Amino acid sequence: MSNSLLINLSFLIPEATGISIYANHILPALKPLNPQLLVAQEKPDYACFSIPDNMTPDQGTQGHLRRLLWTQFNLPKIYHQLKGNLIFSPIPEAPLYCGCRSIVMAHDLIPLRFPRRGSRLTAYFKYYIPQVLSQAEHIICNSIATAQDLIQFFNIPEQKITPIPLGYDPQRFHFLDLPTRHYFLYIGRHDSHKNLSRLITAFSNLKNRSDYELWLAGPTDQTYTPELKQQVQHLGLTEQVKFLNYVPADEFIQVINQAIALVFPSLWEGFGFP
Repeated sequence: MSNSLLINLSFLIPEATGISIYANHILPALKPLNPQLLVAQEKPDYACFSIPDNMTPDQGTQGHLRRLLWTQFNLPKIYHQLKGNLIFSPIPEAPLYCGCRSIVMAHDLIPLRFPRRGSRLTAYFKYYIPQVLSQAEHIICNSIATAQDLIQFFNIPEQKITPIPLGYDPQRFHFLDLPTRHYFLYIGRHDSHKNLSRLITAFSNLKNRSDYELWLAGPTDQTYTPELKQQVQHLGLTEQVKFLNYVPADEFIQVINQAIALVFPSLWEGFGFP
């Protein structure tokens, strides 16, 4: 039996952060539509079509390139093979110029707000994504700020965009009556617009800084993390600034609850729920 709605999950990473968390949590709301998931690892209770597992963001530039080529040349074949009528993609990627109808999700335009010379990601946002958004049947985004950016940067008609704000699961994130420990907590990636270098400098200027720690929870990055670690070493903070890397969900709630405070120094966010 064919399913007319296909959900493209080619980008899902095992240690889910950000967009992967969003995609996993939106699936139950879409389940009544009987979608077929295009996914590398099967998900129980859903119809799944197996795709390669080497196209994810955690595999770096090669992963992104493999996914873009697969999206353009393999996904249309799957679309017709499964008699698809619509592709929903929780990221702004879809086949171009091949008659595949799509609805896509746009999260933010950070690489255009903070462009880096020679960055492949900036080129991806500047040349590829506008084509995807132009050809999509409709665009979903998770904040009014991102909707306004789509209109400003790409001249997308307002009526083609629907902002659907993010939610959170109170069963997973709630108050625990635990003693506070002496650390400040940052949650997120290490990209330059996250402003972590300035955060580390500010922490170094705290009075009685030896009484405190700064915990950075989130995946390390081969581009940005080494510079941050060098800064920490230069400021003599190696015993106080902790790079936690990815924190599993079952440990995360305790880490949040025992922090003195959340620090959120990002220069710009299109979305996000630290």
